[in-house]
Formats: sequence, structure tokens, C-alpha cells
Amino acid sequence: MSAVREIELEGHIIDSLVLTRVFDTIMDMEGSFEVLDFHIGEHKEDASYSRILVEGRDEEHLDEVLSRLHRFGANLPEIRDAEWVEAPADRVVPEGFYSTTNHRTYVRVDGQWTEVEGMEMDCTVVVDGDGAVCKPVGDVEVGDRVVTGEVGIRVVPPERPRRHSVFEFMGSKVSSEKPSETMVEQVASEIDRVRSEGGKIVVVAGPAVVHTGAADELARMVRAGYVDALLTGNGFAVHDIERSLYGTSLGIDLDENEAVGGGHKHHIYAISNMVRHGSIEGAVEAGALEEGVMYECVSNGVPFVLAGSIRDDGPLPDTVTDAMEAQDAIREQVRDADMVVMLASMLHSIATGNVLPSWVKIVCVDINQATVTKLMDRGTAQAIGVVTDVGVFLPELAERLLE
Repeated sequence: MSAVREIELEGHIIDSLVLTRVFDTIMDMEGSFEVLDFHIGEHKEDASYSRILVEGRDEEHLDEVLSRLHRFGANLPEIRDAEWVEAPADRVVPEGFYSTTNHRTYVRVDGQWTEVEGMEMDCTVVVDGDGAVCKPVGDVEVGDRVVTGEVGIRVVPPERPRRHSVFEFMGSKVSSEKPSETMVEQVASEIDRVRSEGGKIVVVAGPAVVHTGAADELARMVRAGYVDALLTGNGFAVHDIERSLYGTSLGIDLDENEAVGGGHKHHIYAISNMVRHGSIEGAVEAGALEEGVMYECVSNGVPFVLAGSIRDDGPLPDTVTDAMEAQDAIREQVRDADMVVMLASMLHSIATGNVLPSWVKIVCVDINQATVTKLMDRGTAQAIGVVTDVGVFLPELAERLLE
């Protein structure tokens, strides 16, 4: 026998394409629906409302359909508190635990709706007193009250902004063309707006920023106050320091674009120099490092996270070699971020995107389209992607910001 249940959708569900996605998902999953009630907002600021009867083959099939719809903000009209089960052991979740989206989420606890703190995708929700927090599975402790099922949970996906901006449309936008003046101008305008309003701008950078000769522009942006935190790896920092000390990157003279005799050892010398001073900050204080992105971060009090990998030489004394500790360090830096600019780093961009809530604006620039599309496919709702050489994009962006 078939099973039916009602859902509700509310907000700017038409121009954000939420309603269309709900209908498509029901049909794609071989369910059916009937629109019971539908009110369209008369003005731009007005929300729309729809009540829909969803039918599945049986209760199990219906639950699968509703679970998918829940991630678009579809809610069950019945008002009940969220259900929870205590975690049986550290890092062990109960069966049927609620797996989070990266959207703004509310749970009903003791008859009151409360916003879940620290949202990120693929985590748990833990009821803590009369509130709730988002916890990665690896941080779950025995006895935590882990939310299960989807009753008493409301998800609010980002909606199309009401003002014109480069982030105007919900959903990823990917351009594989050379960055147009309009695109760069819009990104620069958004960065300026966030900065003028006291927002936090985080930059994720890969070694290609140095290899393409764009590190000087990034250093200028740090010095001018356009970067509030830098997330990168051991490789970027080593090559930036190598260039600052020896004028090379991986032994290549970037000005002459040719290999330097013995230059293949420069990155090891750079690491050794930082180790000798105990840290990058120690080298700056001793006058051993006098320019570059890392120098500007230290000199201007900009925090940075160097997340290590199994490929690293050295590593630098500042590099976090424990992957879980590096994740937590990244979470700490993006917790109150308003905008993240990702520059030519597949691993660090995707790692950062995984811990960002969907309302944080993201610009992802990479010569490899797979980096951009993979990031978008992970669930980033309000983002733009530019498939281009960071060595072209970053100088143009810096020129508009610093002119």
C-alpha cells in the first residue's frame, strides 16, 4: 500500500528554484505529489508558501523521498520536539542519526526552536542543555544526545539575494573563460563591501600562486588588510619563503623563467632556515625573512593555518601534521567568515568548503575545472567559480582593490 505525508515550503521558493527542485526530486525518485495550498508573495520581500502532499510506494520509500526533500527546506507540518539518542561510545553515532546539511538549521528542544551552532555538512546535531551544536562524528563523546530522524528539525537553504551582486543566483556558476573585467570588478566590489562592513575575508591559497608569480599581489592584499586569515599547506609557505630568500620557486627564477644552478636545494634551505629560528615568526623577528606572503601575515597579525600532507618536505615548524588537528584549526578560522576566496588549491579548497556553512560567499579560482566543479558538487549554494590561471586573475583583482 502507498504512504502519504504532507510537507511545507516557505520563503523565496520560486526565484530560488527550491519548488522546482522539490518537484523534480519527487518525480526522479518515482514518487508523486499534489499541491494542496500555494500562496505567492506579491512583492520582492514577501515569502511564498506551499503545502504539498507527497506519496511514496510504501513508508520506507516515502521516508527516502522526504529525507531528500528535507535538504531543500521541506518541513513536516506536525510540531514535535526533535528526537535524540545518547551516543553509546566516543566517535560512535546511534542508528538513524540526523546527518546535517551545510544550511542554517533549527531544532525544537523543550517546545522551543533553537538554531544549531557551528553548521557544516555531514556531521551530527547534539542537544546541549536547551540548545544544539553541530559536531563532526570524530568529536562525538559517549553520552552526547545525538539527534535522530528528521522530526523537529527545520532546514533553511540560502535564497537568491534580493540585491544585485556577483552572487545573485543560488546555485554554482562556473566560467571557463579568461576572467572578464566585469567578473573581476564584481568580485572586487564584493570584497570591498564585506571589508567595509567589518566582515571577515579568508583566503585559501595553493603553491601555484607562487609559481605563477602572483604571490606579490597576495602579499600586497595582506598588507592592505584584505585578508583576515590564510589557509594553505606546507608547500605554499615553503615556496613563498624560498622566493623571498632566494628569488626562486622550486629552483626556477621567476623573473627570468629559467632554472638556477643548485636551485633544486633552495626549498630545503628555506625549510632549514625556518627551523633554525623555531618558526616563521621567529625568522621574521630575527630579520631573516623580510618579504613575501608569510612575512606579511606575521607582520600584520594575520593568522594562518599550514595543513600538512604526506608529500611534504621538512616540514616547516608551523605546519600542522595531524590531519584532524588541521581540520579543527581550519574550522576555528572560518567559524565567523563572511567570504572565502579560494586560489588554485584543490585539496585545501575542498577541505575548507567541507566545513563552511552555505551562507558564506565563496569565490573559487583554479585552472583545473575539476577543482571548481567538485567544490560546487559538495553542496556550496552561494558560490561562483572561475576556471582560469590564478596568475592572471589575482593581479587583476589586486589592481582593482589597491588602485
